[in-house]
Amino acid sequence: MPALPTRTPHATRKGEEPIIRILGISGSGRRRSHNTALLEAAKELLPEDAALDVHDVSAFPLFNQDLEVEIPPPIRRFKEKVRRADAILFATPEHNYSISALLKNAIEWGNRPEEDNSWDGKPAAIMSASTSPRGGARAQLHLRQIMVDLNMYPINSPQLLLARAQQHFDANMKLTDLEFRGILRELLTSLVEWTRRLRSSA
Repeated sequence: MPALPTRTPHATRKGEEPIIRILGISGSGRRRSHNTALLEAAKELLPEDAALDVHDVSAFPLFNQDLEVEIPPPIRRFKEKVRRADAILFATPEHNYSISALLKNAIEWGNRPEEDNSWDGKPAAIMSASTSPRGGARAQLHLRQIMVDLNMYPINSPQLLLARAQQHFDANMKLTDLEFRGILRELLTSLVEWTRRLRSSA
């Protein structure tokens, strides 16, 4: 398995293993987005040895190779955050049987220029919320296909497919469904464990 990029040791908790730093990315720019709300719920359910930083990618300019000559500052900062993260947590809506244009745009910026793939070697987890009965399954499948080209390592289980999302959040967009909160906790635990396994094998 290819080695993960070399990183500076992180702060430790109680003198134990370094905290796993996770970068959360929502594929929705909507103010009351169920997927962004999933990331907020994830902050509450993290293992003690992990930290989650959510980065808003909704204001990024549309990817254009002409802009690679001088990459916009917000994109440079985003790419640096991706590089410094130990793992990535995607929350993706499903648009037209696939991921959103907003998420695809962020992915392309992270993957460019050609010699600067910020996603390379990153462990990842995917979750999705949708008002449809499928919960974003097709978007997750497409994102997994994209990760092959990015050389990322997504975990396979558990799968968090939150169908009929409007039924599982309260008026303040807080995830209230105990079953899905449990699945989300398991997803985060699996991501942290997977990240440590990949690090130990590097």
